[in-house]
Amino acid sequence: MATFSRQEFFQQLLQGCLLPTAQQGLDQIWLLLAICLACRLLWRLGLPSYLKHASTVAGGFFSLYHFFQLHMVWVVLLSLLCYLGVCWSWARLLTCLSDTVPTCPHLTSSFPTTSHPVLPIPPCGPALWAQMIVAMKAVSLGFDLDRGEVGAVPSPMEFMGYLYFVGTIVFGPWISFHSYLQAVQGRPLSRRWLQKVARSLALALLCLVLSTCVAQPSRWLRAYESAVSFHFSNYFVGFLSEATATLAGAGFTEEKDHLEWDLTVSKPLNVELPRSMVEVVTSWNLPMSYWLNNYVFKNALHLGTFSAVLVTYAASALLHGFSFHLAAVLLSLAFITYVEHVLRKRLARILSACVLSKRCPPNCSHQHRLGLGVRALNLLFGALAIFHLAYLGSLFDVDVDDTTEEQGYGMAYTVHKWSELSWASHWVTFGCWIFYRLIG
Repeated sequence: MATFSRQEFFQQLLQGCLLPTAQQGLDQIWLLLAICLACRLLWRLGLPSYLKHASTVAGGFFSLYHFFQLHMVWVVLLSLLCYLGVCWSWARLLTCLSDTVPTCPHLTSSFPTTSHPVLPIPPCGPALWAQMIVAMKAVSLGFDLDRGEVGAVPSPMEFMGYLYFVGTIVFGPWISFHSYLQAVQGRPLSRRWLQKVARSLALALLCLVLSTCVAQPSRWLRAYESAVSFHFSNYFVGFLSEATATLAGAGFTEEKDHLEWDLTVSKPLNVELPRSMVEVVTSWNLPMSYWLNNYVFKNALHLGTFSAVLVTYAASALLHGFSFHLAAVLLSLAFITYVEHVLRKRLARILSACVLSKRCPPNCSHQHRLGLGVRALNLLFGALAIFHLAYLGSLFDVDVDDTTEEQGYGMAYTVHKWSELSWASHWVTFGCWIFYRLIG
């Protein structure tokens, strides 16, 4: 058997995987980056607003075709259906507001009907991610219209410009309609903007390389190995979406005298070295977490906290295509995060210690904040979160064939993988719930 010195090993790794992976990644995305930059420069020319919206629609259409070819038809059909649904819902709302009949239903009392058009066309095939982004944008716009945060239904060109915004249509992230309008205003180019794009792009390529070349041959347990590879694939998409959205002019906050380009999609350190599973699910995709909390969880709270959590994770599963293994992971996360949250909340009250799922604010009323016992308990829950991540990530096998991965892992595969691990995470979660009930 041939043996390699350390220098030869790293040389083979560099030439055989690292450089080819980075080059192939750039070959896939350079055209999208060029279109984002072209639109950004075009909007600086002071064009009429309808031309700005038309340019991002054109750029979004071209990008969709470049990545998905004819599968983009599903995205187009979904966007048209969404616009018809928004117009119909807004017309119904105006009719209700002008109606003198006291029994006229108030659309904002529950989920607005603008979210309904997302459902008839299921996410399909390779364009799943783009469909999910379009659906999230349409639903959020519907809620914002019902809440009065957006004054009137956008024109067809504004609506399609928002849905097909070239900086987010392929890799995301979700942005609000207000953020889109700010982006097409064509804010000045700056060194901070360029630094943000370069940093996000560099981190995206780093995560792609780690996912492809480093995570797979690691010596970790098989489940954790699969989880790590899947994690870095997600970080690649997250950082790349930061780069494309920022390059196209979105993702900033206005300070007193300058723009802060601070769009953040993922926080890898909070996932790989977590404080809690609650921190993991929020740090996995920050814009999507905000969307689910603002447009699903808050509107479902009247059902009760646990029911609202289940509805939120069910909505996330639906957006992701509702394949069995994803639904199993997300619904398992619903139980895990809820039990962890209520258990740590009760422990924090009993011990008067900062052991909540989220970090306490500086002015919290707990007596014990940074003691050895507090640190040990938080580390214990952090280790438990890593255990849950390895268990859940075992479904995303790094060696599975491409056909199975595209079609989704079935029920038999999911049951088999978790049976190999003795359903450990589910049993631990059940044990934590029993402990929570006992200390009540």
